[in-house]
Amino acid sequence: MIHRTQTEAYVLLRPMATFAPLVFSSPHSGRDYPSAFLDATVLDSRLIRSSEDAFVDKLFAAAPHHGMPLLAARAPRAWLDLNRACDELDPALIEGVSRAPHNPRISSGLGVIPRVVAQGRPIYRGKLPRSEAEARLRAHWHPYHDRLRNLMTETESRFGEAVLIDCHSMPHEAIETHARPGNSHPEVVLGDRFGAAAGRVVMDRIETAFRRAGLRVARNAPFAGAYIAQTYGRPSRGHHAVQVEIDRALYMDEARIEPRPDFPAFQALMAEVVADLAESFAPDRRLAAE
Repeated sequence: MIHRTQTEAYVLLRPMATFAPLVFSSPHSGRDYPSAFLDATVLDSRLIRSSEDAFVDKLFAAAPHHGMPLLAARAPRAWLDLNRACDELDPALIEGVSRAPHNPRISSGLGVIPRVVAQGRPIYRGKLPRSEAEARLRAHWHPYHDRLRNLMTETESRFGEAVLIDCHSMPHEAIETHARPGNSHPEVVLGDRFGAAAGRVVMDRIETAFRRAGLRVARNAPFAGAYIAQTYGRPSRGHHAVQVEIDRALYMDEARIEPRPDFPAFQALMAEVVADLAESFAPDRRLAAE
């Protein structure tokens, strides 16, 4: 049986019993676009979704069925980016924000309140009031991260460790351009900030699960992990965080932002990965292996 909690900021699916020290989080799959936001943007209904990790929460929907919680954002990434620090405010977008030391994310328009979507397309015609930015943070950013932090603490308290699977998707074009000539591009990129966010054994187990599913896997290139991996990954304290990026072309039509006809088959494959992870990290399994 799955327990569902829905707030303005997130949907949390929790199993009645937890069997493994993993927490799944999907911070960029939110698709509840406020009507006032859609009225204010210069983008059409398709382009405004181009930064969204569409359907990623559905890909990992099996997690609670295998005894692990799944936390999914409701707010869209173009409206609020939960994978940024709450103080990464863009002075080019938010009124009353003073210029801070150089931050490449903010400079490119990808602060916590994004100024642009994919391929640098501007979202707004002008600036936003500081009060609007603070309202979004108060209603969505803080509740999401408070819940995620609590899930990690609860998991570590029960199992002695907590492993965050930070679920994302990547544009096929972005990963294709990083492939070396003559080599196939990876289909999954795991980011642990080059070992700073997760222990090697944890990364090995996660990579093995994806490889057993027949997927090509790379580590940390071109995506090594952003704010969530950096903040929640503390291997020395038993908290690990791994950013998982999946090639969108595997399961969706990127131009239309629609699931491919074979989406259910890929979703079933990801359910196998989730089941493999649950078994690999289950305490009884690890003790038997040791």
